[in-house]
This record gives sequence, C-alpha cells and structure tokens, in this order.
Amino acid sequence: MVVVVPALSYKTSKRLELLALPRLNLYLSAAFSQWMLTLLGALVVLIAPFNFAAAGVRTVPGTSFLFWTGALTGVSLAALGLVVLLEQRGWVPPEPELVHALIPETRKEKLWAVFVIAPTAGLCEEFLYRGILLALLSQWLPSVVWAAAISSVAFGMAHVCQGASGIVRAALLGAMLSIPVVRLGSILPSTAAHFLIDAVALAWLGPRMIRRDYQKSLDG
Repeated sequence: MVVVVPALSYKTSKRLELLALPRLNLYLSAAFSQWMLTLLGALVVLIAPFNFAAAGVRTVPGTSFLFWTGALTGVSLAALGLVVLLEQRGWVPPEPELVHALIPETRKEKLWAVFVIAPTAGLCEEFLYRGILLALLSQWLPSVVWAAAISSVAFGMAHVCQGASGIVRAALLGAMLSIPVVRLGSILPSTAAHFLIDAVALAWLGPRMIRRDYQKSLDG
C-alpha cells in the first residue's frame, strides 16, 4: 500500500488509452482492483498478530457513529466544494483527464457510481488504510500520530493518478478520517462518511463541474 499501490496508480495515469474505454468498464476495473486488495488485506489480518477488531472492524454507539459520520461528511464536502470553486477560478490546478473520465454523465453511470464505486471505496479503502495500515503502524511506531500521518500520506500517494492537488486532498481527507478511528477504535464512521463523500462528489459535484467547464468552453 505504501509503495506498490502508488506505483500502479502512477502507471495508470500514463495510460491514455483508458480515456477511450466505456466509463462502466473503468468502474468495474477499479472496483475489482480494490476488492482484490481488500481480500489480500483480510489475509494479512488472519496471519498478522492482531484480529479484525484491532483493525477497526467493531461497532460503536449509535450517537458516536452519527456524530462522526455527519461531521466528517459535512466538513469534507464543504472543503471539496471550495476546491471546485477555486479550480473554476483557476486558483488551483485542474483535474487530470483521467479524473474527468471517471465522472458519471448518464443516469446509469450515476447509479453505478453511487451504488458500486462509492461503497467500494468506503469499505475497501477504510479497511486497508485506516484499519490495517494504521493498526500495523501503531504497533511499529511510538506515536499513533505518526502512524496516522504516514497512513494518510500513503493514502494520498495512492491517488497520484489525480495529480498533485489530488494527492494533497486525499492525504488531508485520510488524516481527517483517521480521527474517529483513533478515538473510537472503529472504522465504521469513517467508512460511512467516505461512502457519502464519494457518492455526492461523483453524482453531483463532478457532473456540475463538467457542465460548467463545457459551458465555459462554449462561451470562450
């Protein structure tokens, strides 16, 4: 996750032929890759000196779950909306073409994004990065803060195909999603928030950004 996944993400960003593939094919490929990594992660848990509960797969009180899920989702979407606004004004670098290729346009693609891609990212990435990696690093390092920082950087680098701004955004999001995991010992609030963030970003913010970019190109 620290070395191989970023390398594969970088390699993917250079495959321009992916832009010509149907969007649903890209979704299937991305979902398959994440679930395969998650399966490998589950095997690591089975052979490592800790269990699934230590990797954050445990329940939390309903009030804590709702509070952290709502807080993480609200703050993240507000920050993402700000990034989109700054990008439209040209104050931050635009998204790479591969990111635009993943944003759904049709109703069917939006359904796939919300019910396949978003839950896959929420479940798989939280289990791998805020669950397994954070738990392992916490055992190896003297401070959980360092463990959270390194796992967040690794999460950011896994999004290298989204460019420099995408790496920074993902790392900051990873750091924020680590907070309830450290405080509660559970990845469930972060998993739910991650799903909601991606669902809204893919089904609403992303298409709005594309429409505005298209309209600007017509006006220009």
